[in-house]
Amino acid sequence: MDIVYFDELDSTQTYLIEQIKSKKLSAPIALMAKRQTAGVGSRENSWEGGEGNLFFSFAVNLDDLPKDLPLNSVSIYFSYIMKEVLEKFSSNIWLKWPNDLYYFKHKIGGTITKKLDTVLLCGMGINLKKNSNGFEALNLNIEADFLLESYLKELENYPSWKQIFSKYALEFEITKRVSAHIQGEYKSLENAVLSQDGSLIINNKRVYSLR
Repeated sequence: MDIVYFDELDSTQTYLIEQIKSKKLSAPIALMAKRQTAGVGSRENSWEGGEGNLFFSFAVNLDDLPKDLPLNSVSIYFSYIMKEVLEKFSSNIWLKWPNDLYYFKHKIGGTITKKLDTVLLCGMGINLKKNSNGFEALNLNIEADFLLESYLKELENYPSWKQIFSKYALEFEITKRVSAHIQGEYKSLENAVLSQDGSLIINNKRVYSLR
């Protein structure tokens, strides 16, 4: 996958959406910015930061994704692959359902996805170094572009959803210790049941990630 590098963007995700819509860029493609001044997180939250951290978005064709991947759970899929890449450099990293990356008890990154016709876009922000966005950092001594290249290399193997889910399901007990924003409310996940398609059953109601 080709990578286009920028010194600064308002938001890699917003920029990539505009470029895909205008057909100036086409999937598969990735964008990375050294600095992001108006990054978009889940629930319209911001994710900004300076040089040394990782801000990127990529677009892939739906036909290239694993056939067994539920589109409602692509955030889990993309995030878990990043979690596995980060584990090569640091331990105690886990994925909070469905799209937040944590280091011990601290959020250090997150994922947002969007479908445009036959293209799926994913944006990620990872705090590798101390940042001004209010979240903690991994403080890893690795370059952001190297981490991105490592991630895309793993992503392009396109492991099946079954492979990813089987590993995430074993770690889901960690997520049950916390709460999450679900349908506009902050809900405990203590009694949540993780389904095969990545959705949760909470109080007999099925909830999808939709991030």
